Amino acid sequence: MRALSRFPGNLIRRLRGADERLGVRLLVTAAVCAVATVPFAFVLVLVEAHWGPLHRADRSAAENLHRAALDHPAWVTVLRFLTNGPWSPTVMRLLVAAVVVWLLYRRAWRLAAWAAVTSALSSLVGVMVKTAVERARPQLPDPVAHAPGYSFPSGHAMTATTSCGVLLLVLLPLVPRGLRALPWAAAVISVVGVGYTRVALGVHWASDVVGGWLLGLAVLAATTAAFQTWRQEAGLAHTSPAQGLEPELDTPHTAPEPALHLGHHPAPPSAEDDPRP
Repeated sequence: MRALSRFPGNLIRRLRGADERLGVRLLVTAAVCAVATVPFAFVLVLVEAHWGPLHRADRSAAENLHRAALDHPAWVTVLRFLTNGPWSPTVMRLLVAAVVVWLLYRRAWRLAAWAAVTSALSSLVGVMVKTAVERARPQLPDPVAHAPGYSFPSGHAMTATTSCGVLLLVLLPLVPRGLRALPWAAAVISVVGVGYTRVALGVHWASDVVGGWLLGLAVLAATTAAFQTWRQEAGLAHTSPAQGLEPELDTPHTAPEPALHLGHHPAPPSAEDDPRP
């Protein structure tokens, strides 16, 4: 009876403590999202305001790279292959989809959901911002490439940023520590290379590419912060980008994600543990 009388108070204190912890984590998540979005918002304001220095920088980069493309047609062929082949949004999304299928096979349900949601959210947000801004693509004499739709932000650059980020954060725990610089280098080269191809082919302004990078990073930071909140609620350690999102993936033949327990309840004693004869 005494334990029963204390039950409401204990339950309220337990829920209050859980709510406070969750509230702090959600607040941190919101702060991360806000900070990650600020650089993109700054670039967006400059683009919408037609800021003179940005416009001149965009025009100068487009014209210089366009002249170089006209002088080196073989290089244009390479750029077209890269932007329409291994660095295309379709290939990037297919790589993420393959990783999602593998995660489902590994029973890493929440990590698979995170990867799928991040990729889908990147595509959705990119299309919404393009439609809202309605920025025209560069109009250059003797264009070497064409692309449909609006210009800001670059969908190629945004997809490369989020896709390479997803692949890195998922697969990094499987790479030996001494070799982890290699996937980081490959991701950076891919993201920067995608941006270069879009400007060099004359289908995007340089600020479009920068906007795509920043918006992709903002989406990645938002979903990653949400995933880290789940890890803490599940009693798992906070991870860093150098570790990957779920270091437990490097343990073979085990489910990387434990069940989420909201409370700790001792198991009832078995018949063998009963001290009574």
